[in-house]
Amino acid sequence: MKSKKSNNSVFRKVNDWLHLWLGLASGLVVFIVSITGCFYAFEQEIKDALEPWRFVEVQDKAFVPPSQLLDTANVYMPGAEPTGLTYSNKEGAAAVGFEGEQNGKRTFTAIFMNPYTGEFLQKQESIGEGQFDFFRFIIDGHRALWLPYNIGRPIVGVATLIFVILLLTGLVMWWPKKWNKSNRDKSFKIKWKGSFKRVNYDLHNVVGFYSLVLAFVLAVTGLVWSFEWFADSLYYVTSGGEERPEHHHPHSDTSKAHLLANDTVSVLDKAWYKTLTQEPNAQGFYMTPELHDKEDAIEITAYQNHGSWYNRNEYYYDQYTLEHYRVKGDRYAEASLADQLVMLNYDLHIGVVGGLPGKLLAFFISLICASLPITGFLVWWNKKKKTKKTKSMEGAYRSYTTKTLHSS
Repeated sequence: MKSKKSNNSVFRKVNDWLHLWLGLASGLVVFIVSITGCFYAFEQEIKDALEPWRFVEVQDKAFVPPSQLLDTANVYMPGAEPTGLTYSNKEGAAAVGFEGEQNGKRTFTAIFMNPYTGEFLQKQESIGEGQFDFFRFIIDGHRALWLPYNIGRPIVGVATLIFVILLLTGLVMWWPKKWNKSNRDKSFKIKWKGSFKRVNYDLHNVVGFYSLVLAFVLAVTGLVWSFEWFADSLYYVTSGGEERPEHHHPHSDTSKAHLLANDTVSVLDKAWYKTLTQEPNAQGFYMTPELHDKEDAIEITAYQNHGSWYNRNEYYYDQYTLEHYRVKGDRYAEASLADQLVMLNYDLHIGVVGGLPGKLLAFFISLICASLPITGFLVWWNKKKKTKKTKSMEGAYRSYTTKTLHSS
């Protein structure tokens, strides 16, 4: 019996030691990643409120084809290669995006247009003279701590992995040794009338417990982007032992390149119109305008719900014959659990999968995650001061006792 208690005591001491020092080592990074996550949860709502050019008046006619949008965008970005083209729903503007790099930092420029007419609405740049994109600043901090991505992203990944360990070690520390009423109250209730130290401890201990599951979801979905081995492992577990397929385009048949060589309608427009016949009620589309290889296929993604991305259908077409190719996991409704989780990952991470309530939940959980390093540090600091004070009192007592003995 003594041996079992002794082993449990050693385990708890090691667990507490790990929680303390891993928390101190990763606290600043966890705070930055979490607090920027709070802002990012409502990116779409804030942008919609502050950027009126994202909306257009609904018209009783079809959208213009991709080629017309690209022609307009090229006027405002001469010589630049477009990297993405999006259509929103009937009330939203279309946009052509241009990614680049300037002074070692990633840049993004979007040309917004009326999808019914192709008319230019707005040019938005993340970096440029007199330009500042608040959410680009936030996402750069969230993903890479405002460092070059090849340096910052691994740091964020390691800190997030440590945070997962902290959640587990924190659960062990929270777990009451005895499930009596007094311990239950300490574990599940915040003593708001207590001292500052007690309230701070409860905010770390009790609130940390209540947010543990959702904080774990946010951390795990973040790790999927940080480490390939983690994404592969998660897919292996959720699929029952299958390897995660790499995202790839089917290959176009280059032997038939001559079939569309003299066609006056662009192949992207043809693929777009073909997709529309299959997706008349889609709430948004995304496509890559430029093909960089003779074997590349055209890819068009149709989003089924406005404001979210997980429920999507992906279409692949041979760039020479417009033959439609199917690949594993190209329809959310038909995909396996593992493939659905891959599609859900981003929406889970920012809470959009649950609509506005989901975003509010993600915001508050991120806020709690940001508070944990602060409350945890204060718990440690207060204990450190208490230990120093106790040692000082013990030293003074020993000194007094020694002098008393000598004098007697």
